[in-house]
Amino acid sequence: MPTATPQPHAPHVVLGSGPAGTALARELVHRGHPVRLVDRRADGPAIEGVERFAADVGTADGARAAIRDAAVVYHCVNVAYHLQVDVMPRVQQAVLAAVEAGGSRLVVLDTLYPYGETGRAVMTEDSPWKATSRKGRMRAELDERYLAAHRSGRARVVLGRSDDFVGPGVLNSSLGAAVFPGALTGGDVVAIGDVDLPHSYSGIQDVAAGLATLGERPDGDGRVWHLPTAPAVSTREIHTMIEKRVGRPLNVVVLDRPRPFGPFDEQLMAEYEEMCYQHTEPQIMDSSAFESFFGAAPTPLPDTVDATVTWYEAWLRSR
Repeated sequence: MPTATPQPHAPHVVLGSGPAGTALARELVHRGHPVRLVDRRADGPAIEGVERFAADVGTADGARAAIRDAAVVYHCVNVAYHLQVDVMPRVQQAVLAAVEAGGSRLVVLDTLYPYGETGRAVMTEDSPWKATSRKGRMRAELDERYLAAHRSGRARVVLGRSDDFVGPGVLNSSLGAAVFPGALTGGDVVAIGDVDLPHSYSGIQDVAAGLATLGERPDGDGRVWHLPTAPAVSTREIHTMIEKRVGRPLNVVVLDRPRPFGPFDEQLMAEYEEMCYQHTEPQIMDSSAFESFFGAAPTPLPDTVDATVTWYEAWLRSR
């Protein structure tokens, strides 16, 4: 069992300062929580109400220092795609040991990878975990360990799964820097696979709000939740939304298999090839269980697209 009890007004600690971790830190401040945002360097731009903290949470000492006195820990750490199978288990081991010793609750940002290929079935929290990819099997093994730690009483854990990110600050996603800069400048907009298949996209603000809710609601602990995600539409429909927002037709280049483009280099795309089934069969995520239990609703996709275009306009001006 955890050996310590967090004190009132203890910080909510976010591990990882990528798009999800940063959006989550802002959401937690908005909800009135003291926030510590952790990465290796702590050199990002200042965020009002957020303490930046440098630590390597893949080590026991780094994880313990990062989550010291935390009420809730949010694991939003990600690593380079080609390193995930080796590094993510080490991060899990260090973070689980630290929360077990410190008594903090643990909220894990998760992916849909454990489900593997679905054969066109809608993914719910009850869908079987039948991944065959290296990264999918690795994620499933990690998730089994998280849930086992909760069942055994070693730690209090909850998992929130999302689909592909889209939204302000999201660059390295299939709806990120490979799409919006080209849409705004008249350049190429790149897509993978069959753009007419339904595909779920999780708005980054909904991901942040969903994780914050899990952090505030211990009655959801001990299981997997699908974070609020708007109903699936085809990628072509997303492109049409973007066209309406930018006022020009998109020059869409569709790749039949992963290869280097935009922000994605050869190494990353070679690693992604085993996950390409996500673009050659429907990728439909159902988040109705979360929405019903917590009284939440995802942001409509047109609103997310509008916010994303606005952010990319500013991002391009700053470059």
